[in-house]
Amino acid sequence: MAATANISDVAAWLAECEQATVLTGAGISTASGIPDFRGPQGLWTRNPAAAAMFDIDIYRADADVRRQVWQMRRASPALTAEPNDAHRALVDLDRAGRLRAVVTQNIDGLHQKAGMDPAHVLEVHGTIHEVECLSCGRRTPTPEVLARLEEESDPHCLACGGIQKAATVSFGQRLDPGVLDAAVAAAEECDLFLAVGTSLTVHPVAGLCDTAVLHGARLVIVNAEPTPYDEAAAAVLRGPAETVLPELAKRALRTG
Repeated sequence: MAATANISDVAAWLAECEQATVLTGAGISTASGIPDFRGPQGLWTRNPAAAAMFDIDIYRADADVRRQVWQMRRASPALTAEPNDAHRALVDLDRAGRLRAVVTQNIDGLHQKAGMDPAHVLEVHGTIHEVECLSCGRRTPTPEVLARLEEESDPHCLACGGIQKAATVSFGQRLDPGVLDAAVAAAEECDLFLAVGTSLTVHPVAGLCDTAVLHGARLVIVNAEPTPYDEAAAAVLRGPAETVLPELAKRALRTG
């Protein structure tokens, strides 16, 4: 169906719903200085070859790629970024009891940094703030590993000597089944599913929109660019998340 509802309608739905689940993508964090991947100025749009650095098989096999990735991680704005008004708007909604969960494709931890209850955040693509050993599974805070880059260009696990990488999901890696199951449950159990700042092209996470609609939820999309799910949405709010979400939250909480 074509989406004809506007922000006032969506605010009313949010005010009256029992549980809303929010799916967030890179577009919610661009205002915090973290570039997205597929947008007009996205990392892979400007440098398609960069995608190879996110392939787990290439990462395991090529020490030169790992060295490049470690330098990229050290310079990542996600390590020091601050939340923006979009993150804070979701915290306001959560504290008002409106949210079932926030399912995020982002690895930046900005929902938690903004004050969201960590128990309500499902990081389906992992986190940049920890490093994981691909052999023994040992987790280490990222700053501890990055500090070793002064002496080691490809720091291996101190416990077993295995290859380490950020605790994020690369191409070729499975999503954490427990986190994915929790995300599916959050989509099934909500009556409003809000997709914010995501291209909705990466599966299985994009399929949460189908799950939510199949179980009777209204689908609302907040994104600057068109998505494959726009026609299935009850409303499409076109604009930057840091502008749309605060206004939406303000109206919903005033109404509710």
